[in-house]
Amino acid sequence: MITSCESLVEGINDNPNDIIVSDVENRLFLTGGMIANVQVQCGHLNRISAMYSGQLIGFSSLYSNIYGYSLSTAESNGEWNAIYVGVITNMRHIVNNSTNAQLVGIAKVVEAHAVGTAASLFGDIPYSESGNPDIQDPIFDPQVNVYMNVISLLDDAISTLSSAGNATISEDIYFQGNTTKWIQAAHTLKARFYLHLKDYPNALSAAQNGISSASGDMKFHPGNAASGDKNLFWTIIAGARAGDIGNNSGGTESYLLQILDNTNSLSRNHAKTDETARRGYYTIDSNNADANDGIIHQLEPQNMVTYFENQLIMAEAAARGGSLADGLPHLNTLRAWMNTGALVNSNYQGMPYMYDAFVASDFDNGGIENPDNIDPKTAFLREVIEERYVSGFGMHIPYNDARRLRKSDGAFSVPYFLQDGPNPPYPERMPYALNSLNSNSNAPTEDPGIFTKTTVNQ
Repeated sequence: MITSCESLVEGINDNPNDIIVSDVENRLFLTGGMIANVQVQCGHLNRISAMYSGQLIGFSSLYSNIYGYSLSTAESNGEWNAIYVGVITNMRHIVNNSTNAQLVGIAKVVEAHAVGTAASLFGDIPYSESGNPDIQDPIFDPQVNVYMNVISLLDDAISTLSSAGNATISEDIYFQGNTTKWIQAAHTLKARFYLHLKDYPNALSAAQNGISSASGDMKFHPGNAASGDKNLFWTIIAGARAGDIGNNSGGTESYLLQILDNTNSLSRNHAKTDETARRGYYTIDSNNADANDGIIHQLEPQNMVTYFENQLIMAEAAARGGSLADGLPHLNTLRAWMNTGALVNSNYQGMPYMYDAFVASDFDNGGIENPDNIDPKTAFLREVIEERYVSGFGMHIPYNDARRLRKSDGAFSVPYFLQDGPNPPYPERMPYALNSLNSNSNAPTEDPGIFTKTTVNQ
């Protein structure tokens, strides 16, 4: 009798309108993780890394303080949460619950992208124990271990995607489910992370299978003007940060704009290179968001993993492991694409630009790319790194290169002009998130500080 009565009322307090995780289609977790990854790649810490590599200037308020190296651990809370909650939680749900190989492969690439970026910015980070519900305080893994685990995850993703279908996935806001583009992007990310490790042979090998044309670029594409989905840089200037950060104000210009100016003594323009259009495209009006029709126009896509990055990895790595002649074709292939005007939007394609092909003699003593008579291969690598610096505006490339090359390759690293001039100390890492320092018993007692080199850059 008791059992019968219990069966009659079983579930009487359940709300039929409640939705539990298992009720949500796996593909619906994809967009949230991708949006979080956009924040990691293009958000607040990206703007800080641009200030610390001479691309942007903090003119006022918060960004002025950060530009002067007053960077608190609270500034990392947003990106840290995006990595560990927004990306890892969502992508692991897909990997652990989906039988769709295409979705699983994409999720692995997104996780690797975010975590590899985190390792580059912070150094040692939680990873091997992250996302485990039974572990409240994950350990901080060595930076190199994280890189190798991320590269292994990319290998898994490539293998998974290679046997997957190519169905359209509307929740995939990067590639809409184009499996070929995902595989190529995964190879370029492998090349990027091997470059961070200074493993140039493996970087070259990975890049040879990487993004093969600009149509395969991984970008954040803001939505229509009626939505709140806008270029992240435009958004902060349209909000409370108008006038606080940019690259020119009252006659003060960032190093990036100076080297693009053909009237400046630092100019990189010459008989084969005219940067007029790119300088215009890159110039930011920091006081009026709506006045920007270039790289921070409200609907301008933001680069995350690109064809130009892949070509320049091949140019650098091939020259390092061989000769100038091995790297030159990759640089010239990129310049041929740049010479179509495709590196700027339509608002600037009517302005002058020129990227004629180089020949080996341009890097000989006294050549247009070697006025100071250094070794020709060094002169070539200097041009490649400078092109990475200029093309990489809006990405972490300039900041990563500044730290990667500063100690071992000063002969061809870009002489970054920072807040206190081209002299040490230089910012070497982003601070750990305050929330993690306060809540994880395995976190350092205090943050090591922004001037402490990470393992791969020592």
